[in-house]
Amino acid sequence: MSYTFSIEDLLRGDRRTMARAISSIENGDGNADAILSSVYRHTGNAYRVGITGPPGAGKSTLTNKLARWYRKRNVRVGILAVDPTSPFTGGALLGDRIRMTDVELDDGVFIRSMASRGSLGGLSKKTREAADVLDASGVDVILLETVGVGQSELDIAGAADSTIVVLVPESGDGIQAMKAGLMEIADFFVLNKADRPGAEQAVMSIKMILGFRPHDETTWLPDVLKTVGSEGKGVQEVGEMILKHRSHLEQNGGLRVRRRQRMKSRIEEIVQDQMKVEFWNAGRLQKLSDDLDSVIALQKTPYQVAKELINTL
Repeated sequence: MSYTFSIEDLLRGDRRTMARAISSIENGDGNADAILSSVYRHTGNAYRVGITGPPGAGKSTLTNKLARWYRKRNVRVGILAVDPTSPFTGGALLGDRIRMTDVELDDGVFIRSMASRGSLGGLSKKTREAADVLDASGVDVILLETVGVGQSELDIAGAADSTIVVLVPESGDGIQAMKAGLMEIADFFVLNKADRPGAEQAVMSIKMILGFRPHDETTWLPDVLKTVGSEGKGVQEVGEMILKHRSHLEQNGGLRVRRRQRMKSRIEEIVQDQMKVEFWNAGRLQKLSDDLDSVIALQKTPYQVAKELINTL
């Protein structure tokens, strides 16, 4: 389905237009490229915060409470909550929307659930483009909440200015967190459900491992904050830590470096996607089909067929 609307409505923050623009981008319809090209020059003002961690850590609850904290300070918030994909419709299962009752009716908060659509990185491939739409519409802070992460699901760090990793005492000790790769992407940690047994030990374990990182007086060393998200405890400290990290990045040029790297990765991805589409034309698909029997019969190798396909460029 293709939507029609004015970019002017989008830039003034019309909610229906924002929703339609994101739908166009998610569906990849004929308007998507024009929308992204039109809004890009109006981006760069919103600060993007990634919230990730294992399933059940309380990411949605923390996102909900953090959005409420921002709204008390008259900050406009956009939330992109990446849900698992429905196996039947291909759409988001909308679990995060159900849990964000504190802010769902607030006109200063725009919430959108997006399907992961098979992305292994915890983010929908269209999430960064949707964030551009929110940025251009006048949102001040964008909260990117991901599907629960695994060892390869770490691309949130490439989409956010600040990345929060949410853990719970039951997530295991700091060693397990480090094995999952989360230690490398976190700008700071939130130990949620800190009223449960083992919270203090988990905090000390993570802090001990963080202390082994090479650092000097100018290095940002991630901290570990304790929260009880369901009760709103510790949320203010999380909000203040985001502000502190943003200030650090702005003062030492780190924010520009991160955003530059983010643009580099996006351009590379756009080129790769476009080349993939152009490469697999009807002739190459037919050659692949013709050669499969030879590969299965061990008359050709997969590498030989791949090389032959590449040589047709």
